[in-house]
Amino acid sequence: MQSNVKVLLVDDNPMVLAMLLDALTPLAKVTTAGDSADALLKAVDEAPDLLVSDYRMPGMDGRQLVEKLRSRSTTSGIAVILLATKSDISEKLSMQEHTADDFVEKPFFLKEATQRIKRLIDRIALEKMAKSASSDGVLRGSLAQMNVIDLVQSLEMGRKSCLLTLTKDDDKCEMYFSEGQVTHAVYGSLAGDAAVFKVLRWTGGNFQINFDGKTKQQSTTLNTQGLLMEGLRLLDESRRDSGGQSEEEEDVLLDS
Repeated sequence: MQSNVKVLLVDDNPMVLAMLLDALTPLAKVTTAGDSADALLKAVDEAPDLLVSDYRMPGMDGRQLVEKLRSRSTTSGIAVILLATKSDISEKLSMQEHTADDFVEKPFFLKEATQRIKRLIDRIALEKMAKSASSDGVLRGSLAQMNVIDLVQSLEMGRKSCLLTLTKDDDKCEMYFSEGQVTHAVYGSLAGDAAVFKVLRWTGGNFQINFDGKTKQQSTTLNTQGLLMEGLRLLDESRRDSGGQSEEEEDVLLDS
């Protein structure tokens, strides 16, 4: 489901630009630019929530584009992902403060890059939803808007402390987060890791996030990423045992 997050995608390679556009369009409202000068004009005209830009481009490179955007009050808060080689990231970019929120290392597989960009899109979408939360400070939504895995990843990425409550028909699961890590979870008679694993497969229902929700209980044994990875492994295993096929998408290796 497409979110209301606005993404500005910049790359001087038309093929890379087209394939990323096709992959990201179902996730966000995407505008494209073939170079930094065009991107700067478009960003100033309508500030995006997220800039996804190649680093090495003729004329103004990605880092210079980010610097110009950071220097303007209307575009200073834009989140940034740069597409760059491993050597550029380690030698030129990662040591500089505020250059980017994340990097995608080139060459990259399209599916992996899309998943990495999606994590930041989801975090931004959650933050936008939080700004429009009801007067009681509780954020409510449907799992059709953002599924359980995306919610958990977004809360981890944003290092949130809160109570996430998931409901589906008569079932309910409560997950407590501290600085983005799931510390305690309850689902019926299940607690801890098992409770989290049980709801990761939910495709319908509702959620609410109470940022004042706290607990001193500790029932989980894995960190948030560990819970997600193990939960997805168990889900894939159950599909195979029931005769289903795990989804395998054809992937493409891209470089510019």
